[in-house]
Amino acid sequence: MDYSKLVAVTGLPGLFELLSSKADGAIVRSLDDKTTRFVSSRVHNFSQLESIEVYTVRENVNLADIFLAMQKDGGKLPDDKDAAAVKKYFEKVFPDMDFDRVYDSDRKKMVKWYAVIQKNNVEIKLSEITEEEEEAAPAPVVEAPVVEEKPKKATRKKKAE
Repeated sequence: MDYSKLVAVTGLPGLFELLSSKADGAIVRSLDDKTTRFVSSRVHNFSQLESIEVYTVRENVNLADIFLAMQKDGGKLPDDKDAAAVKKYFEKVFPDMDFDRVYDSDRKKMVKWYAVIQKNNVEIKLSEITEEEEEAAPAPVVEAPVVEEKPKKATRKKKAE
């Protein structure tokens, strides 16, 4: 299973693997019970885990960086129902997290998601941009330096008498 195919769906608990997308929704497989279902985009929103960023006291970091820090710690995960224990865990594992802007519910969700990812043996790795995709991407616009021209002196025509 590829980390880049994992999505969270609003209104539905857990994580899902994106199997196929359609104009009006997507077909997803639950990582918890392995059921496959169609989820309408008219009712639900999809968030790829790869695109989620977390507030820190410096630059925002990708959720994968948080998961990698949790993996590196290797300690036991706290009970996701105990907000104080979860906060203490993240103070140890990722002290740069902005605890004022990252809510308790978000931290609890990160612990739950990480447990699901571990259980399913998903390698936490952001997809890399290939050379073909990079070539297909529009080139950055480089503006030419502005050169100011001096106004030309106006020549006066003599009035014809």
